[in-house]
Amino acid sequence: MSRDRLFLLQPGFIDPKHPEDRFVCPHGLPIEGLLASAPELAARLDITRVPFERPRRDVIAVLGEAHQDLPALVLGDHAPAPADAQAVGEVRFVTDSRRILELLAGRHGFAKVH
Repeated sequence: MSRDRLFLLQPGFIDPKHPEDRFVCPHGLPIEGLLASAPELAARLDITRVPFERPRRDVIAVLGEAHQDLPALVLGDHAPAPADAQAVGEVRFVTDSRRILELLAGRHGFAKVH
């Protein structure tokens, strides 16, 4: 059985268009906060933080070149994939950060967003 895999941008990345600044992803930051709030639950996921620059080879290897936007939750086969998940072949995934937070709560027991 495969585990859910979460792809996030590495916090503190540099955007080549603004090399004097460091950034965090506004979509991934709430997910990072949720993961930090329950490290024992986060340990149940395969979490990969990737650099900002493209191509994002780790993501491409799983979702293909067309799906490099992050965050992305790749759904393992331990629980049914929701009907709204996207698919690349047999791989099911979700890229909406709000939906990822909902799925982390429902599939892994994280606290729900109020």
